[in-house]
Amino acid sequence: MWLNFSSSSSSSFSLLMFLLFLFTFHALAAQDIINTTCQKCSQHDPKIDYNFCVTSLQADPRTRSADLRKLGLISIKLLAHNLTTTRQSIEGMLKKKKINDPHIRACLNDCLELYSDAIDTIEQSNKDYKSKHYEDANMDISSVMDASTTCEHGFKEKDGASSPLTKRNNNVFQLSAIALSIINMLRS
Repeated sequence: MWLNFSSSSSSSFSLLMFLLFLFTFHALAAQDIINTTCQKCSQHDPKIDYNFCVTSLQADPRTRSADLRKLGLISIKLLAHNLTTTRQSIEGMLKKKKINDPHIRACLNDCLELYSDAIDTIEQSNKDYKSKHYEDANMDISSVMDASTTCEHGFKEKDGASSPLTKRNNNVFQLSAIALSIINMLRS
């Protein structure tokens, strides 16, 4: 089979190659800002896991066209989503009759209240961030981070008790730390 490269198919091929180049360049630029940002975040705060940062930010398609400011907003939105799903998970656990330990049930109720308040706080943080009130956004996100830590520590008050929310609390902590780190980069 012979390929016939007439001038119109040659033009189409050139256009296709150009579009492929632009897409690849754009994807590499997006990956570069994510890698650079996550590297700075993890260097600034050793509690931030570089791989968690990259994976979290890459999961959102909006990062493909993001600059640092947009990455900050995306990290806040990822945090808000995580808070909401964690609250829903806690509500589901509390509806189950299988939780017989009064300490675990009390901790879950405390965590439900903490996460409900955190959802309101993150909404305010989003508004503060968008209006470039970074100091206020920083305080809001810091309180969300504290909520995840407080929730986790509540379970540990009883010897032998284990938290069913450890992974979720860690994710909220990490996403909060990433958002705070980006805010601090924007403030400097």
